Amino acid sequence: MPPVPPDALLFIAPGCPHCPVVLQGLGELVKQGAVGRLEVINVAARPELAAQHGVRSAPWTRIGAFELEGTQTPQELRRWAELAGSADGITVYLEQLLRDGQLARAETQLQRHPDWLAQLLPLLTKPDLPMQVRIGVGALFEGLAGSAGMQALIPALGELSRTGDHSLRADACHYLGLSGGAEAVPFLRARLEDENAEVREIAAESLEALQQA
Repeated sequence: MPPVPPDALLFIAPGCPHCPVVLQGLGELVKQGAVGRLEVINVAARPELAAQHGVRSAPWTRIGAFELEGTQTPQELRRWAELAGSADGITVYLEQLLRDGQLARAETQLQRHPDWLAQLLPLLTKPDLPMQVRIGVGALFEGLAGSAGMQALIPALGELSRTGDHSLRADACHYLGLSGGAEAVPFLRARLEDENAEVREIAAESLEALQQA
């Protein structure tokens, strides 16, 4: 059975120069079956709906659960429609938000979709990840320290703490400390004997943080 195409929501505004391009692009995706339904709202006519969705400028697009600000090319719209609903798509979307400096939007999305948190983990193992994105991932984890979502990541973070990359082991130890879960303790204790001094130090600090929690 083919996957169900995502629905789309578009906010437009009078005099918006980029809105017609996005509207046409989404309309074509509906015709082609890549988008199941398109709802278009004029912010001037329905400002309360714009406020409800946190829309501050137009065009503003939502494809599936992915919220996109500003103009989007037809190719970009198709790409997001294809990625919507997939685990890999969530990772790509969160990475794009962090690349664009939209940390606050990424935080909001994780609050709405706590199950998305696990999709940040593939970014930790991605080679040549921009520092801005890596810092953003850390900020997102830190913002959810002690949450059920972070505790659910303990097994996966524990596996990352055993990898051959000492930088990744150090990051994993730091995030295990943020989890607030006792299940993280065995993974951290194992790293107290790590060959890398930084990993040993972070593991010790994380253990101390867990004991004080």
